[in-house]
Amino acid sequence: MSWRVVVISKRSKLDYKMGSLVVRSEDEEKRIFLDDISVLMCETTAISITAYLLAELTARKIKVIFCDNKHNPASELIPMYGSYVSSGRIREQIAWTETAKAKVWQQITKNKIMNQAKVLQKAGQNDKAAQLIIYASQVTPGDKTNREGHAAKVYFNALFGLDFYRDASDIRNAILNYGYTILLACFNREIAASGYLTQLGIWHDNAENPFNLGSDLMEPYRPVIDWFAYEHSYFTTFEKEEKLQVLNLLNSKVRIDDTDQYLNNAIGIYVRSVFSELSSKNKDASKGISWYEL
Repeated sequence: MSWRVVVISKRSKLDYKMGSLVVRSEDEEKRIFLDDISVLMCETTAISITAYLLAELTARKIKVIFCDNKHNPASELIPMYGSYVSSGRIREQIAWTETAKAKVWQQITKNKIMNQAKVLQKAGQNDKAAQLIIYASQVTPGDKTNREGHAAKVYFNALFGLDFYRDASDIRNAILNYGYTILLACFNREIAASGYLTQLGIWHDNAENPFNLGSDLMEPYRPVIDWFAYEHSYFTTFEKEEKLQVLNLLNSKVRIDDTDQYLNNAIGIYVRSVFSELSSKNKDASKGISWYEL
């Protein structure tokens, strides 16, 4: 199982040779087995990469993220055909019933709020955490009463203070924006690898968002980034070293299906369980989804 997160941060030429990524810089040459790599981040624009390597990375379902000249994620490599059964999977996706999607969205929202409550408990905000637990118990299929929105207001105010808002230009938002982008890329990788379309979501339905489904599925995992932002709000800058710390969260351990897994692998387990539920004939759709423990 792939596990390595590889970051290229200086002027380099990337090539493929005998199953390996070859990284040539001015002063050294390194080789890394492709089968060990889960994510390749090109953190600088001073990188040249061969089309042959891109084809191999795509074939092995390795997520490739390209950064802009400010070292922020700007784009990612998405295969046109993520699975040999992609045609059948896309037909399944189109046929997902509104009832099944509403039930799965109910459970995704409930689990997101419960994870937010756990973050608040870790931050010593037990009263606010209790309020979120109540909100989680009130989530209906499709979250028609918008418990998610109510919980978010309580959550962010309790975690970051009443003066915090998501559009502000500060370290906390820089961490959140960067971390959420990395998470989304990982979810898009799993969606494409499973043969589904990232554009067709469960709840998100923005015609201009090519990653509606990834935006849906990542919701319960956002608190991983939130907790990091809370713990590291003392950062005075958010540059290369700080970004590497966020990226390294993919190698942190979480508990899922009674096993300890790297976060990167847990995402795959969770995503496949969601697809299994959505495509099943089970009337209690969402009961078999694998939830992780913070």
